[in-house]
Amino acid sequence: MHRFFLPPASCRENILRLDGREAHHALHVLRLRNGERVTVLDGAGTEFLCDVESATKNLLVLAVKEKKFTPAPPCPITLFVAIPKAKLIESIIQKSVELGAHRIVPLLTERVVTQLDDDGAEAKREKWQQVAIEAIKQCGAPWLPKVEAPQTIAEFLAHGEKIELSLVGSLQTERRHPREWILDFQKSHGRLPRSAGAWIGDGGDLLPVVFELRIGIMNNGGECPPAPNPTRFLDARTLFSTDVFDCKIAGTSRPICPPPHRPGRAVNERHARAPRPPESG
Repeated sequence: MHRFFLPPASCRENILRLDGREAHHALHVLRLRNGERVTVLDGAGTEFLCDVESATKNLLVLAVKEKKFTPAPPCPITLFVAIPKAKLIESIIQKSVELGAHRIVPLLTERVVTQLDDDGAEAKREKWQQVAIEAIKQCGAPWLPKVEAPQTIAEFLAHGEKIELSLVGSLQTERRHPREWILDFQKSHGRLPRSAGAWIGDGGDLLPVVFELRIGIMNNGGECPPAPNPTRFLDARTLFSTDVFDCKIAGTSRPICPPPHRPGRAVNERHARAPRPPESG
């Protein structure tokens, strides 16, 4: 079933109207006709099952037949990621949407090549927000992450926003799995964090600024693992397979369990190489 996006303000009635970019795609690419069923997402948890009621050159009118609502996750996760080269940030945004990130904050760090003025930053934000919109249409995620304008770490911390648990990426050997830090928080507070942040730097490593970052986070009332033992994210892509999302502190009631013991691989006797016979003579 084809999916479309309309902001919540446009989804208050039982008749929805697609125009602009969405109508063009529906009418001239998908060539939808009267009676066909489609899905409309508002990015705020509601999914509308609709039938096409009428189609003109630039407008598609939809009749709402059913509504489904998905509650917001109890622990919103913010991804703070240094802007990588080329268009990798778009892939990061897409994967973040698929895995349930609440917000994405692109960071301008020391080694980031991209340097933007206010107009350029807003243009990038609008472009990347559209990438997120296309991603929820592709995967059917009910909540649309907010993509903020690129900013420095200091600029974000100056807002004074409290994030209860922040995990900082590191390439160092002394690091711990994200799940372990979440377990520590759960033991200390008797509950899971109500908000979380994952900080990923240039090539994955934010260790050069981790002390200043930790002080800023704590000054805003949050918690951050003490250096030099941050979590073991290698880069923004490996973040997506870590248990920050896999344990689903963003929305599941499944309890978080300690990481399983993984013994070394046992040799399968059937496939073990037989010793070579001694050479004769």
